[in-house]
Amino acid sequence: MPLPPLVGLIMGSYSDIKHLEETIMVFKEFAVPFEARALSAHRTPAEVARWATEAEKMGLKVLIAAAGGAAALPGVVAAHTLLPVIGVPIPTALMNGMDSLLSIAQMPAGVPVATMACGMGGARNAGLLAVQILALADPKLAEMLQVSRRQMAAKVIERDNVLQEKIRNEYKI
Repeated sequence: MPLPPLVGLIMGSYSDIKHLEETIMVFKEFAVPFEARALSAHRTPAEVARWATEAEKMGLKVLIAAAGGAAALPGVVAAHTLLPVIGVPIPTALMNGMDSLLSIAQMPAGVPVATMACGMGGARNAGLLAVQILALADPKLAEMLQVSRRQMAAKVIERDNVLQEKIRNEYKI
C-alpha cells in the first residue's frame, strides 16, 4: 500500500509538467510521497482554493506551486493555507520566465512564498527545499540529505582533481 503524500505539487497547466521533472526526480531519490495537480488560479480558482484549504487535512506538509506568466498560483495557494509554499517560476516564451519569477517573488508582506529560480535548477531546488522542511521532523530524511550533500561535494572534488591534472599536463603549469 503506498504511503500517503507529504508534498503537494500543483501546476497551473498540465503542460508545466515538463518543467517539473527535476522536482519529481528529487521525490523519487528521497522516497518522498507526493501528489500532483494541474489547476489554474485564473481558470479554476475555486478548485485551487479548495485544494489549498484542505491540504493540511489531507496530510500534506509542504506545497509546491509552479506557474508561468502572471504566476498567481503560488500566492493564491499561500493565501489559503498556513503550510509552507514553494513557488517555481515556469519559463515563458515572452520573457523566459522573468515575468513568472517577479510575479512569485513580489508577494505582499504577510503571505510568504519561498521563490525558486527559473529553470531546471529552480525545479530541483524546490524539491530539495521540500525535503529539507520534511527532514526537520524526520531523522532518516535528514541523514539522506547529509549523504546527498557529501556525494555532491565528492563529485566536485573529483572534477577539481581532473582539472588540476589537465592544467599540469596540458598547460605545463
